[in-house]
Amino acid sequence: MIQGWSWEGYFHYLTNYFIFLGAVNTVLLTLAGMAGGLVLGVVLAFARLSPWSWVNQLARTYIWIFRGTPLLVQLIIIYTGLPQIGIRFTVIEAVITGLVLNEAAYLAEIIRGGVQALPKGQINAARALGFNHAGVARYVIFPQTMRLILPSLGNSFNGLLKTTSIASVISMEELLRRTQILMQEQFMVLELFMVAATYYLILTTLWDFIQRRIELHYAKAYQSTQHTRPVKKAPLTDTSTALARETQR
Repeated sequence: MIQGWSWEGYFHYLTNYFIFLGAVNTVLLTLAGMAGGLVLGVVLAFARLSPWSWVNQLARTYIWIFRGTPLLVQLIIIYTGLPQIGIRFTVIEAVITGLVLNEAAYLAEIIRGGVQALPKGQINAARALGFNHAGVARYVIFPQTMRLILPSLGNSFNGLLKTTSIASVISMEELLRRTQILMQEQFMVLELFMVAATYYLILTTLWDFIQRRIELHYAKAYQSTQHTRPVKKAPLTDTSTALARETQR
């Protein structure tokens, strides 16, 4: 029989080691999905910017497919569909693969937008100074693009942190799945769901703090200097005064 609300049960499971490990798994899945998604996203973004139409079209098709279908469907296909054609993944391999492939499609568009927002003159100036393509990317494109897309990347990380809960559908023991396991044993439905919600709230709040610190770090080089002294104009000599008058005529 389902019990009523119990503060004792809530605080007991809030410090439960089994659920805590589920939260750790959630963080690890998020980090793996974001790291892999960034690497693949950079490749896809530059493929979208490629002058070769067939490369551009391949990247466009990939992004269209993975942004246009739910992550849940993608995970089910990877874990239960691919074994029918001889491709088998463990649960954790299927989850990480699905998260990376899905997240890369969104990150590619974020990165592409950041690169296209850069003034073309800076890239042309770097090439005029003798930088090759790798040098332009490393010293001009990446540092400035990173500053531009940091808020969007931070939001993607925050969203991915919560999206990992979908992995519970294929029995990945992250935070939500471990909460459901205890729920079936203890029948504390509301208390355990509130514990899971509390953990997600704590994780997203911590990430919000980290994101703000990272954004402040990258913004230092672009902040205007405060309390600057006004520049005093040198007094005009007789010659300079005459030149100034002639110019004004």
